[in-house]
Amino acid sequence: MPFILSLPLLDVLPLDLLTPTLWQSLLGKTSQAITVASVLLLIGDFASTFIYHVPEHAFGRLHCRVHHEKKQSFQHYAVLSRHPLVMLDGLLGALPYIFLALLLWPVSPMGTAIGLLFGEFHVVWRHTTKMGWQTPKWAVSLCRGLYMVTPEAHWMHHENGAIAFGDIFTFFDHPAQQWLHFLTQLKKQLKNSSKNNSKNNSTNSSKNNSTNSSKNSLKGS
Repeated sequence: MPFILSLPLLDVLPLDLLTPTLWQSLLGKTSQAITVASVLLLIGDFASTFIYHVPEHAFGRLHCRVHHEKKQSFQHYAVLSRHPLVMLDGLLGALPYIFLALLLWPVSPMGTAIGLLFGEFHVVWRHTTKMGWQTPKWAVSLCRGLYMVTPEAHWMHHENGAIAFGDIFTFFDHPAQQWLHFLTQLKKQLKNSSKNNSKNNSTNSSKNNSTNSSKNSLKGS
């Protein structure tokens, strides 16, 4: 056996795999990729929820019209449809992820790719309730431990657009509901202010008209 190990065949084997330095490098790259993927998903979901998703529910119409219409297909909800409005809504929701991917790619291309692929997978998976999918108990427990949205949890948002926010992570739900309440109140205040301004303008206009008519009558007399 010692003679066999001393054969020139050993020169062909990748003995560098046995060195601690290489393993440390591989572990470092792996942990870096996991970190980058996690950052991409966390910040992407945060930005998409608070910059696009919640404001759309308060002020917009596109997202509610596209994503919360009843009796739509699985392909429609999972952004697999080629309908222009579905693709536009999906693109606007994905913009934070795309922007982050451009920033994080130089740090870890592998981590960025993993984050984007998992995000796309989750978009499709969380809408499988439409097809009658039921998440296994072990997956529900795993997602609960990771604070991750399950298809059943996301379907609650489809049924009631004021709850169950956060496309990927559940801990964005409560602050998102508070953000929606604030924006809804702001919208009401802006409407009331606009109505008051229009009333004041119409009152001033009528006063000016009456004043002008009085002046004209005095001139005529």
